[in-house]
Amino acid sequence: MKMTEVRGLTADQLSDNLLELKREQFNLRFQAATGQLEKPHRVNAIRKDIARIKTQMHQAAPAASKEG
Repeated sequence: MKMTEVRGLTADQLSDNLLELKREQFNLRFQAATGQLEKPHRVNAIRKDIARIKTQMHQAAPAASKEG
């Protein structure tokens, strides 16, 4: 997921994606702990996607509070 894709999402979509990514991150951590992790690069990709979404949520929050 690229930052341009993240910027186009609404607040609800961001929170839904964040929840989904956190679930996937948990599953990947569990797989890594049991030695069943097939795609180790996916762990880093998920972590970076979560950071992108949190950054966008943080940047959008002050703008939303100024509007209303």
